[in-house]
Amino acid sequence: MPDTAALTAAGAPFEVVRAENGSLIYADGPRTLREFVETTWAYGDRPFLLDGDGDGACLLTYGDFFAAATTLANRFVDTYGLRPGDRAAVVMGDRPDWQTAFWATQLAGLVAVPLDAAWAGDELVGVLDHCAPRLLLVDGERLPGVSGWAEREGARVVVFGGGRAAGEGALTERYEDLPGPDRYAAPPDIEIRAESDATIVYASPAAPLRGAVATQLAQAGAAMDARYRAAAGALDRGELPGLGAAPVRTLTCPFSGPAAQAEVYGAMAAGGALVLDGEVGRPAEPPFVATPTAESRVSPETGELWLRGQSLPYAYWRDERATAEAFTPDGWVRTG
Repeated sequence: MPDTAALTAAGAPFEVVRAENGSLIYADGPRTLREFVETTWAYGDRPFLLDGDGDGACLLTYGDFFAAATTLANRFVDTYGLRPGDRAAVVMGDRPDWQTAFWATQLAGLVAVPLDAAWAGDELVGVLDHCAPRLLLVDGERLPGVSGWAEREGARVVVFGGGRAAGEGALTERYEDLPGPDRYAAPPDIEIRAESDATIVYASPAAPLRGAVATQLAQAGAAMDARYRAAAGALDRGELPGLGAAPVRTLTCPFSGPAAQAEVYGAMAAGGALVLDGEVGRPAEPPFVATPTAESRVSPETGELWLRGQSLPYAYWRDERATAEAFTPDGWVRTG
């Protein structure tokens, strides 16, 4: 068995400490997703996304990805007037632009709302009503299902790919028409706090709607979890963490699903590549994988499993009753 205790000891890269509410959190490492993604700039021309349907060609390098996300983030702030805390819904299939769009929201301090591209138009509209985003980042295929909502609510829309459609609103722009990525541009000059909301994730469009809210610190914890698993895996193989070849992984679930976080964060943490094969499955929600900040217990009163950890959500979007039923003040999540 590898000595993973060496990874989490005091002063080690994955040292953990207790937060004020008693939860375990990483002592060091990024505190926001922006801090995490900014490190990927150093990977330069390494491939980030690969084409699994063809000859494995590179669809997007890290350098091109970061430049595109940075340029788009600056547009969100400087042209659209969006500010930290504003919601931005991402509604598109598994295309390279999905990652550009999502990470642009994080560089701009927005709250990303990734929605399942398989949901019908009326289902998407119901969720949009619930979270009220000021910005929609959609592909051409999903545009008809949400354009009416965007026009009615005065939301900005950026469309990635697809032919032009009649009736596009005045606040709709085509990504292909925007200024190209600037490799020398810096992300927006804004403050993003660890306690700020980073994502709202809906597992289903069915009522009652439940949007699980995670902070920047929680999502940064998920990124650290990916780093830890990579380091522990290296030790298990008898290797020194960080000295092996950059991993190449095939995407096994849609970008919009919570299970994709581990795959994307894991690739980015090591400067590895993700293969998009266009035939990903739709697995169930990911299990709560054991990591240095993960804890579990069984309620002696009900026998219910409770979970606690840095990477878990803390509330349901604008639903105080459901939040009180599922989340405790000291960080535990009642799984039901």
